[in-house]
This record gives sequence, structure tokens and C-alpha cells, in this order.
Amino acid sequence: MLYNISVSLNESFVLYLLLVSPRPSSAVSDIRSNSLFNVMTSGEGLAQFKEIISKSDRKELHLMVSLLTSDSDYFTEVVRNIHGSRRVQKLLGISDDVDAFFYAAILRRFFHIMIDKYASYVAIRAMLVFDQEKKYVMYEHLLHHALDIARTQYGCIALNEVITDADDPFYRNLILDVIARNALWLSNDPSGNFVVQHVLTLNDLRCTHNIGVSLRGHCVDLSFKKYGSYIAEKLLDTEESMAVVVAELLECEGGRLMRLARNEFGSFVVVKALRATQLMNRVVLFSGLVQKLMPFLHLLRRSHGSNIANILESTT
Repeated sequence: MLYNISVSLNESFVLYLLLVSPRPSSAVSDIRSNSLFNVMTSGEGLAQFKEIISKSDRKELHLMVSLLTSDSDYFTEVVRNIHGSRRVQKLLGISDDVDAFFYAAILRRFFHIMIDKYASYVAIRAMLVFDQEKKYVMYEHLLHHALDIARTQYGCIALNEVITDADDPFYRNLILDVIARNALWLSNDPSGNFVVQHVLTLNDLRCTHNIGVSLRGHCVDLSFKKYGSYIAEKLLDTEESMAVVVAELLECEGGRLMRLARNEFGSFVVVKALRATQLMNRVVLFSGLVQKLMPFLHLLRRSHGSNIANILESTT
């Protein structure tokens, strides 16, 4: 569906007259749809948008929102536009009956809206301002699609926003449980790993523990990878999950640990493990790492492991 996205100076006035026109013909309906699309999506349409909102009474506002949401393709094209997304967000929360139109439109294309760069902000805003009943249904949709959303470029960002803003403890914990149970799969995904990283920054001890359990036995493998190493480092921030990572490093075969310590990503994990065990006064774990790494001191001095070598030398 194509729309003319140029906005004339009188576009808002024309649209306003069309909105209040009784029983519009099909031709008038098409003009009205195009005019509304222009006002919602044009970079020059903000003043016209504000003018329409200020002039419209409740009935006319309902008509405009009904027109905006009646066709799923039309609505989706509006909210995928940066200006359209922002203007729809301004309409959310005005009244329960207006929200009902947007609620139905968002649910019809929930997944596609959540994975779009601009449209996702409409869904995020809706989950903040809608009433509890609507929020719960949206949370259920999110739980159903969470893993697929997490594995997309913009969906992972949207999911992180929802998790941060979630004001219902029950659904927040359900979402965190989905992430924790699938932490290994997500950690190896180019987009999904950002969700695991984000969740680990929330200082939710139960979720961090569950992620540690899911990643047990895989921390060394993850540490060889750029984004996987970020996850391993974040696990080292909490004492309980730190023990999981360090135990795996200590169980690691010596040559593999040496390769990890010299790896451009893994070296940061090993440094973090040494510093974390030292800072948390976990003497046995710290000493175990030092003893296991010390035979490779000469190999670490001239590689990515130079910081590790400095720590080892400071203990002698």
C-alpha cells in the first residue's frame, strides 16, 4: 500500500473536515486515509498532528484512531515510521476506549511490531500505560514470542526495555525464567546474548543463579567468544555464580586454560576471575587459579595475557 507522504499547509484542515464528514464515500475514505497517513508520518506533520488533536472532540478522536487501526497493514506501516511511532505513542493512554483500538491493533501484529526499530516503542509504551487486564494479555503474548523476539536485531533491545520497565513482579519473573532456562541458546546467538547480558545486570540473584546453572559446563567455551566472554565476566560479579565460572576454569585442562588466558576475549575473563576471587576473599579459588596459571607465566607475558602475568607476578 502506497501513500503520499508530502504534507501541505492545509493538510490538517482537510483531514479535520474529512473526519467530521458524515457517511463518507469510498473516495473520501481513501483521501482521509492518505491524509491521516501523511499527518502521522511526515517530518513536517507534527504541527498538523497537534492541531488535529486540539480541534477534535472525543467522537472525532475515536474516528481518527479507528481509521488509524482498522487495517493492520496500514497501522503497521505508520508505526514503523519514526514520526508515526512517536505520534502514536502520544495517543496512548488518552482514554480506555482509545487504548482499546490500539490494543487490538498491536496484538494483531505483536511479533512484527516488537522486532521493528520504531514500532517496538509503541508496544513498549502501551505496556506502561494500558490498564492491568490489557497489560496481562500483552505479557502473555510476550512470553509466547520471547525467544524469537530476543534473537532479532531490534527485538532484543525491545525485550530488554520491557524487562527493565516491567511493573508486575509475577510476569517479570516469568520472563526472566524463560531467559534463564534458555540462557545457553541465547548466549550463542548474536542478538540473544544481549538479553542475557542485560538480565545479568539487574542484580536479580535468583535469575543470576538460574543462568549460572544453565551455563554450567559451557563457561570456558563462551569465554573464547566476544559476546560470550561478556556474559562470563558478568557472572563473575556475583559470588555464587562466580564460583561456577572459576570451578570450570580450575577443572579446565592446563593447555586449554593457557589458550584461554592468551585469547583476545578469554584473557579478560581470566583477569576478572583472578580479581573477583581476590576481592571476595575466596583464597582457595584464587590460589587454585594462580597455581594452575603459573607454569604458563612466560607465555603470558608477551600476549593478550600480559595483565594476567602481572597479577601472577604480584603474588610471588
